[in-house]
Amino acid sequence: MSGRTIAVPRPATALLQEPRRRLLVMVLATGLVGGLVGAAYLALLEVVEGVLGPESWAPGAHVLVLVGVGGVVALATRLLGRPADVELLVDNIHVLGGADEVRSLRSLIPVSLLCIGAGGALGPEAPLVTTTGTLGSWVGRRSRLGRDDRRIVSIAGMAAGFTVLFGAPLGSAIFALEILHRRGLEYYEAILPSVFGALCGYGVYTAATGLGLEPIFDFPASAPLTVADLGWGVAAGVGGAAVAGAFTYLCAGLRLVSRTVPEGGRPLLGGLALGLLALVSPFALTNGEAQITDLATSHVAVATLLGAAAVKLVASAVSLITGWKGGFIIPLFFVGFCLARAAAGHTPGGDEWILAAGLMAACNVGVTKTPIGSTLVVTEMAGMGVLPPTLIAAVVSMALTSSVGLIDTQRRRLDGSSSEEETDG
Repeated sequence: MSGRTIAVPRPATALLQEPRRRLLVMVLATGLVGGLVGAAYLALLEVVEGVLGPESWAPGAHVLVLVGVGGVVALATRLLGRPADVELLVDNIHVLGGADEVRSLRSLIPVSLLCIGAGGALGPEAPLVTTTGTLGSWVGRRSRLGRDDRRIVSIAGMAAGFTVLFGAPLGSAIFALEILHRRGLEYYEAILPSVFGALCGYGVYTAATGLGLEPIFDFPASAPLTVADLGWGVAAGVGGAAVAGAFTYLCAGLRLVSRTVPEGGRPLLGGLALGLLALVSPFALTNGEAQITDLATSHVAVATLLGAAAVKLVASAVSLITGWKGGFIIPLFFVGFCLARAAAGHTPGGDEWILAAGLMAACNVGVTKTPIGSTLVVTEMAGMGVLPPTLIAAVVSMALTSSVGLIDTQRRRLDGSSSEEETDG
């Protein structure tokens, strides 16, 4: 016999497993990096808030701060390019498998830090998700992954960024999948990688910051659920759908008005408008996370709660449409919470914390179309005991707002027709 060595073919299953292992490594790496980036972003945001935030300035002087920030936003956009956003990321994930490039983060990160830190009615969730999702796309592209695998890594990055803020790994993972579509969940193969990415991001974040696993909102424990509580879930869904519709149409109206203003002047006008709203009500400023905690332990008049909800909704819409960068999820949580507390005294037999969880989820679902993710995020933060009525509220809100959309790049499941989307929205 010849002394030649005969190469034995590797089993087909082994050949299939190798790229899967490579993908898993990329997912885990993206989750770890996302956790570190999230920790760094929130640390920088805290510094900016200490310098530019409303608590550091007299009301009148802070109006000037907001206008100045608007000017810096306009200048940064001109010099560094248009900041990336969730809408663009969603579109790129559908079309390209991930973000087109990382350079758009050059303006997004400093601009969003200024906008949120100065007191804009926006949350850090959108910049975090966009940043970590874009980084996931970059990792996938540098690793020469195919389009479908790049999409999975991008989604895992989005989940990591989302969970850094909300401390809800499972909800964040599902949210990252749901936000890509207006009706129905697609990209099922990304579910487990999204969970892995969220867990890695959360683990790194908690290790880096020393923060525990406590929920963000410390709601009191609710009494055992009753049939009536499920009915209140339906009511919360209807109320949340109404809020979501009002917010969506308000943004559409403000967008039409903003077109009469030169693009470079919109952030300045937004800063002035926010400052004037803040003189009317301090609830116009910040995303509302700390305000929810304060209101949860305070006795506030119904009129004050309704006014706070209205001014936050307007301020958030103004911030978004005038080019200030940030997210609207936490502000919508705030609106839902205020409405729940205002209604609590007028709902015989209704548990105000069940109403709060239901309205918070429903307000967000009506805008983002994420019924499962929003339900899990809210209940992971507020307590899993309120899950059934919260899920009912989310589903009702989704059903009532299915034809109304704010994120234009969301697609119907298995439907890439842009014309149909435009008609539907």
